[in-house]
Order: sequence, then C-alpha cells, then structure tokens
Amino acid sequence: MKKKIAVLFFLAIFVLVPAFTAHGYEKDKAGKSKSKENLYNQLELFADAISIIRSEYVDDVEAKKLIYGAMRGMLASLDDFSQFMEPDEYNELKLETKGEFGGIGIEISLRDGILTIIAPIAGTPAEASGIQPGDKIVKINGKLTKDVNLNEAVKQMRGKPGTMVTLTIWREKEHKILDIPIKRAVITIRSIKRSELIEGKTGYIKLVEFQENTPRDLEDALKKLESEGMDALIFDLRNNPGGLLDGAVRVSEDFLPKDKVIVSIKARDPAQNMVFKSSGKYTHPSYPIIVLVNEGSASASEIVAGAIQDNKRGIVLGTKTFGKASVQTIIPMKDGSALRLTSASYLTPSGKMIRGQGIAPDVVVEKEELKAKEKPESVEIFEKLEEKEAPPPAKELTAKELILNDNQLGMAVNMIKGLKAYKAEKN
Repeated sequence: MKKKIAVLFFLAIFVLVPAFTAHGYEKDKAGKSKSKENLYNQLELFADAISIIRSEYVDDVEAKKLIYGAMRGMLASLDDFSQFMEPDEYNELKLETKGEFGGIGIEISLRDGILTIIAPIAGTPAEASGIQPGDKIVKINGKLTKDVNLNEAVKQMRGKPGTMVTLTIWREKEHKILDIPIKRAVITIRSIKRSELIEGKTGYIKLVEFQENTPRDLEDALKKLESEGMDALIFDLRNNPGGLLDGAVRVSEDFLPKDKVIVSIKARDPAQNMVFKSSGKYTHPSYPIIVLVNEGSASASEIVAGAIQDNKRGIVLGTKTFGKASVQTIIPMKDGSALRLTSASYLTPSGKMIRGQGIAPDVVVEKEELKAKEKPESVEIFEKLEEKEAPPPAKELTAKELILNDNQLGMAVNMIKGLKAYKAEKN
C-alpha cells in the first residue's frame, strides 16, 4: 500500500513538472531575483539611515535602541496585532498566560490607530472603575495616546501596586470624554469567575480568559455542576478577550461530538493550513447551551462561540463580538526579545471570515442600563469617580440579583425554560 502511494505521488510530480515550462521557470526565477534585489536595496537604504543617525544626530545613540526602535515600527506597520517585544515585555507576556501580572486589568488593541479597550478583565480594578468594551483611550496620565503603540501604552499603565493611573477615555456611544482614576494592583486572574446553579437545574459558568489551566478548570466546573443535577448551561463569554488557541479548541471539545470542525486556520503557505476537529474525548451530555457574547468577546471566545453556533450545538445570545479573527505566533529572538507576528487568519466551521465583522448572535439582545435603584455597586462607583478615590471592590451579587440586574442573562434563563418545556412536551 505504501509503495502504491509513493508511486502515485511520484506520478503526480512527473505530470506537474513538464507543465512548468522552461519559460515559466525562467520567469519565476527572474521574479525571485528581482524581489531579492529590491530587498537588498531597501536594506542598504536602512543601513544608510542608521549610519547617518549615528554620525549626525545630536546625541550618541546606542545601537540596540536604534534596532529595537526599527523593529518596533516594522512590526507595528503590519497590522493592529503584530508587535515587537523587548525582553522584559516578553517575560511579562509569559507571566500573563499563567494568570498573574501587574497592572489595572484591561485587554487593549489598536483599532484604526486608536487605543481601544477590548474588555476589562473580570474582578480587576479596571472593571470596578467602570471601564467598558469599546472605550477609546485618548490620554494616559494626561499624555495624549496619538501614535502610541501597544507596548508603550502597556508600560504607561503598568506600575507599582497601590499607585494611581488616570485614563482619559472617549465613550462613543455616550458621546462623552471621561477621566477615570484607577489604582494599580497585582492582577491574579481565575479563568472561571463564577460556576453555580442559578435557576433550578440551570448551570451558569462565567469564563473570563483563556489560560493554560482553563480547559482543566472548565472540566472540573462542568463535572461539579453535573453532579449537582445540571440539565442546561448558560456559558458566559462576555468581556472575555480571548487567549490561547489550544485552550479555545479544548474548551470547544467539551460541548461537541467527535469529528466536528472547531476552527480552520488559513496561513500564507497553504501547506500550513490546519483544521481543528473535536476528538470526542471530553464531550459532555447534550443538554441545552446558551452562549452569552458581546463586543468584548474576542479571539478565543469567538472561536468557541463560532464552533457552538455553526455546529448547531447551542444558541449564541447577546451582541456582535469584537471580530479578531487572526492568530499571533510568538517567535523568541536570541537576545530574549520576541516577535508577536500575525501568522494566520481563522475561519469558523462554516467557513465564515469574521475579521472586523464579529460573530452575529442567533438572538440579539442589547444590554439595558439599570435604573438608579437597581444599580450594582460597580456602577455607583463609576459615578463617584470625580472624587478621585480608588474604588473599593464591587460586592458580588447573589444568583437571583445577578439575573434581575442583567437583562441578557435574564433572557437566557427564560429561553432555557422554554427549551426545557418544549423538550418535555415533545417527549
């Protein structure tokens, strides 16, 4: 059998090679030579610029500073997510994937050249201060963020726990500019913020970020709720900015039968394209699932929502997601720095490209603002920010209060009730 495959492979090459004529080969060879020549010319221009700076600039400039600056600009010119990381920044990134880092607790991106908040991380000072997905950061400690890159912005917001940083944000939907002081803290993230039965036997799990330990934590949470009799699940991915690709694949496997497409990766080189399918190893009972999403749901969150939606495994409810359909590969450099390079795009199981578009929910439910008497502590804190005091941690709501104060969650609970009633009548 192996010999037959080898012969067929050889025949395929034999058929293709004659079709690549001598003229075609020479043309391709000439094209590659011209491309190399253009690259060498540009490198010569770059070397000339460095030489001029080192000889003519008013101060002596360290070579590493020049090269790092050039690499930072080079990566930033590619897209909103590629970036160059100096050694200390790369070390911080490695800590973040493990769930602990210093800062205020927000996930940011550049959108159309503007620093944009993807989502505040649950349980952090940023969330308690009233920061919202989609807020544009126009100043950090009074300094304009125009032309600032992601690395610089992160550095300005990081600092010693207990110190203050003030973000000036533009909230487009309210047409307001707001100064928001936030006290820095050591941010320790639990991938699962809440896991409980909230209405009868309906389970509720809020996943706030995809980390190394997320699949294990979710598996434990599901087994615990199932042991308590869970017969339906509301899976909350709102304001979840994403994280690790393999975590998203593994989380999706918890809800899909064997051989279902989870996500397709489309790279520049077709040979590197990949299709991730469920193994069937971790599948949990096929109880009804509703996935909650909003504009703060990005990256890995969108992979999970898309996999559940396209495979008809559950209902996606809320508002359109962020639309970050790209994969970044971290490539370490020999001096301890690293490149975060956009290496591929991803497609949902049905082949949808959601970059810049987001995932449209099956059921669109806009988030309603609470009435004054119903506002939880975190909202009241935001209204008192003019006092310039650091906000205390928000009081956690009970399951009943959670449903009453969250119209999207309330709608999900009612839909679950309807699905259960329909299933019972059908049986």
